[in-house]
Amino acid sequence: MTVASPPAPPTHEDPGAWINQQAVSGRRRFTNALATSWMIGSLLLALVPVVVIAVYVVSRGASVMSVGFLTKNMQIVTQLAGGGIAPAIVGTLVITGVAAVMAIPLGILAAVYLNEYGRQNRTANVIRFMADVMTGVPSIVMGLFVATIWVSSGLHSGYSGFAGSLALGALMLPIVIRSCEEMLKLVPDDLRQASDALGARRWRTVVSVALPAALPGIVSGAMLAVARAAGETAPLLLTIGTTNVVNSNPFKGTNTTLSKVIWDNAQTPFAAATDRAWGAALTLIVIVFVFTVIARIVSSRFATVKR
Repeated sequence: MTVASPPAPPTHEDPGAWINQQAVSGRRRFTNALATSWMIGSLLLALVPVVVIAVYVVSRGASVMSVGFLTKNMQIVTQLAGGGIAPAIVGTLVITGVAAVMAIPLGILAAVYLNEYGRQNRTANVIRFMADVMTGVPSIVMGLFVATIWVSSGLHSGYSGFAGSLALGALMLPIVIRSCEEMLKLVPDDLRQASDALGARRWRTVVSVALPAALPGIVSGAMLAVARAAGETAPLLLTIGTTNVVNSNPFKGTNTTLSKVIWDNAQTPFAAATDRAWGAALTLIVIVFVFTVIARIVSSRFATVKR
């Protein structure tokens, strides 16, 4: 009986590649191709609504974009054409900026404690559980809480941008904590052990090794929190009031944001107000995109440890 011998490896190809190809069965190659096609198809399917929304917002918002629209005060009567969204742009930057200054450093410090010091002790588990719970709390609840203890109580009288920053900071904090903790977990322990072997103290290892290695991911998590805060409307309805002129002081007077302008104008039947809402939506998307790109560029320059 004649036994068929396996085909000889071609002389013009890498023998190792030929051996690997022969070792993988046809069923495995088919499964791999099927899984790859499924993942690529899922990615393309997920991109469809994102692209559609982006194109639609740009097409509707670009028609009202102008220098005056970005620099003028808002119209008192929403159904009239004209005016701008300068107060909303300044309010968004101020309120979100103050919230980020409060939430991001505190969230990073909490993540450092959870991953570098606490790990599996009871206090760390309680903090981690509370952060998970806060992530799922509706934003309107945060706004109601801040409105009760800050706006309507003896601590402060009336609406202000800082009250909105408190509500947005409470929403940002758990996102920063959990995302930064996950990024710190991805830093190889070999880097920490090498730093310890050189005699560095734990805080020095965290500052010089762990944080720089996780910096790109930390920045991404922080910008994700900022993007969510910049687009929130419900907590601001109860905390900041409204205004038609620029107010750059977060501690005094009412304020407004782009998300609130979108809410106020989109629910009216007037064409001028609807166009103003689309213009504010496009402006908000551009602001978040620009700050995300800047943050990634800065983080890539300061990241001293490459993975």
